[in-house]
Amino acid sequence: MAEQLHIPETASRAQRYRALLPQLQALFAGETDPVANMANCCAALRQTFGFFWVGFYLVKGDGPFSSQELVLGPFQGDIACTRIAYGRGVCGAAWQRGQTILVPDVDAFPGHIACSSLSRSEIVVPLFRGDGVIAVLDVDSDRLNDFSDEDRLGLEAIAHLIAPLL
Repeated sequence: MAEQLHIPETASRAQRYRALLPQLQALFAGETDPVANMANCCAALRQTFGFFWVGFYLVKGDGPFSSQELVLGPFQGDIACTRIAYGRGVCGAAWQRGQTILVPDVDAFPGHIACSSLSRSEIVVPLFRGDGVIAVLDVDSDRLNDFSDEDRLGLEAIAHLIAPLL
């Protein structure tokens, strides 16, 4: 198990994602508890990038989408919304669409849920089991337009890595 991250501070975001991925693999190796893996993932992302908020929302409930919702899982940052309906806000929309959503300005996103007024931009990545979304990885920044395609690619790689562990 890794005890400390080794990320070059002067590296670009893309380089930091490339350096972080194998360290997350080592961190997850042999750990079967999904909460522990999600918690360490959040801590590693926040430590590496200094993001304002990083967390998981898990799909919970029985039956069709109308009886399911996203429920807050492990996270790093200020307190957050606990439950999010299917299709609601950026997280619910990423779940509904089954694709990553990058929002440069959360105030311009129709139906954005403001868990914190300090959040300015956001990226949400769905995690899959088979064809179904089982969770989303939500990352917020306190700066406008803070996320790019580099973040999408890096976070999607991390989502692909952790999804089988949930």
